[in-house]
Amino acid sequence: MRNNSELTTIGFDADDTLWQNEQFFRITEKRFAAMLADHGEAELVSARLLEAERRNLAVYGFGIKGFTLSMIETAIEVTQGRVPGSVIAEILDAGREMLSHPIEVLPHARETVEALAGAFRLVLITKGDLFDQERKLAGSGLGDLFDAVEIVSDKTAATYARVFSRHGDGPARSMMVGNSLKSDVVPAIEAGGWGVHVPHELTWVLEHVEAPVEEPRFRQISDLGQLPALIEGLARPG
Repeated sequence: MRNNSELTTIGFDADDTLWQNEQFFRITEKRFAAMLADHGEAELVSARLLEAERRNLAVYGFGIKGFTLSMIETAIEVTQGRVPGSVIAEILDAGREMLSHPIEVLPHARETVEALAGAFRLVLITKGDLFDQERKLAGSGLGDLFDAVEIVSDKTAATYARVFSRHGDGPARSMMVGNSLKSDVVPAIEAGGWGVHVPHELTWVLEHVEAPVEEPRFRQISDLGQLPALIEGLARPG
């Protein structure tokens, strides 16, 4: 496609932007609540798990391994330290299953990335566990379409300023595309770039913030298939 002379670099989020991810956390959370059904209602167990995840983000970071440790911590708390070893083993099994689930690329992801490759520098910017994110990228079959891959501990304005300066012409000539307003869109705009929101039906509650609708560099599309046309529109005057 035709390149926009102002826009040279496009960053893509991975989980729930290019492939399914959150659904596996939701399935495992339901399984976890069922394990502890004798100790509390599912809603209570899920609420306690979310509290543990929130506390542990600064220690374990994002991803399945931290989620598994938070499940173990929650099981100990909910049972007042009496959780059976068999339940701990089942939690560990559930975590291992999450780390081996097949990759399901989302609709329009491949054709959109293929359409933009070559005309722009494409950078995959994702947070989470290094081993798991590398596994998912390899399983997606999309890796060769990206000029660079950045697996980061968190996504902040400073992160985007650094990544887009390293792999592009700075944030002002860059765009970040993703399903999370908190991680993908707002900090990219704060860094001086474009932020394109592609909503996913399942987005982790800790990723929810208000859409920056007053920001001139904010855009929202319903699916990735609309991205090439949006970029073409930015290239046209007026």
